[in-house]
Amino acid sequence: MSESTQQAPAGPGDGGRTDPLVQLSLEQLRQRSSLKWRTHPEDVLPLWVAEMDVPLAPSVADTLHRAVALGDTGYPHGTAYAEALAAFAATRWGWDGLRVENTALVPDVMLGVVEVLRLVTGPGDAVVVCSPVYPPFYAFVAHDGREVVEARLGPDLRIDLAALEDAFIRARRHGRRAAFLMSNPHNPTGVVHTRAELEAVAALARGHGVRVVSDEIHAPLVLPGAVFTPFLGVPGSENGFSLTSASKAWNLAGLKAAVAIAGTESADDLRRMPEEVGHGPSHLGILAHTAAFRDGADWLDELLLGLDANRSLLGELVKEHLPDVGYLPPQGTYLAWLDCTGLGLHDDRPTEGPGVVSDLAGPAKLFLDEARVALSSGHVFGSGGAGCVRLNFATSPAILREALTRMGGALAGLGRESSPGRGSGASTGEG
Repeated sequence: MSESTQQAPAGPGDGGRTDPLVQLSLEQLRQRSSLKWRTHPEDVLPLWVAEMDVPLAPSVADTLHRAVALGDTGYPHGTAYAEALAAFAATRWGWDGLRVENTALVPDVMLGVVEVLRLVTGPGDAVVVCSPVYPPFYAFVAHDGREVVEARLGPDLRIDLAALEDAFIRARRHGRRAAFLMSNPHNPTGVVHTRAELEAVAALARGHGVRVVSDEIHAPLVLPGAVFTPFLGVPGSENGFSLTSASKAWNLAGLKAAVAIAGTESADDLRRMPEEVGHGPSHLGILAHTAAFRDGADWLDELLLGLDANRSLLGELVKEHLPDVGYLPPQGTYLAWLDCTGLGLHDDRPTEGPGVVSDLAGPAKLFLDEARVALSSGHVFGSGGAGCVRLNFATSPAILREALTRMGGALAGLGRESSPGRGSGASTGEG
């Protein structure tokens, strides 16, 4: 690691940035005890799991300090979290349809997804996903006795409505109940679904008797140039559900709490959720997430400026160091989907069983072994993922530069002549 990376996250050419992504040094980050910074040895730059290299938002930190000082560490109570989320949704997304009485607290988004799916499907029923997609979609669904049915994304990495309809038909065969578990915005590609796309999804789901469950954990992280639309804000979504939290946007994964939201026609279903599910969220988590949605908008705006700058920087670095890798700049999240299939390092054979987030193969294994950069391996994201990697760019520009330089060096060391990245419709190096 270069001395500049060790001491100064913001390097030359970063325009005097002051956003949260340039406020912690590598030395400070290595003192963390969370999964991102402890899984690999200290010579590895971790750009894999969805944690951000930022300090806590002041409003969140103040809330937690105050609670600890008071010994306020008991059981959660009240609807402040849902109220803060409703106000945020109205201000940020222009959506005033979130009714607090149609919400439920859940331990986190994925456990909430499982509980909602239990309300509208049973063992042996089908859950449709658009692959490549967040690996726990496969694991949590399969472990709960549902069959995962894939609908591949299109070459542009967006929802392919024809493929989705075909998946709905297959899911409903033999009279099975079915749900569509949607990632909005989509993880790992960073695509932000348009209102028109969501309206088409709602219409297809209605037509085929499929219930939609929308994972909207990345919703606050929409970057300049795109607009987030809550699924429950489009016509036809009234019998659907969404789940969200402040976890990704304010880096609160270790403070467990999330909100499940029912459409107007699915509110009675949500009320059937077992009461004990609401015992899972942490009181401190609820306090932190409430503070984030209620008082953390200014900090979020600064973060989004930094992520936008890093998105552009990543495009430049891919063009310079990884010219044979496809990169379609994400519209949201802090996750970049890099198409390394042109490097010929992957195996197209399907894997057995649900993907495990920490599994490595193909280019991700090469970049860890030879560049000492940890990325998420594309094969665990389902069909269409093999040969790709997911890179978390919510880090300092200096760490990002160092990581891409190392990755380029690893490929150069192979002495390999790669064909141009085929990129699933991705352009290379655009910011």
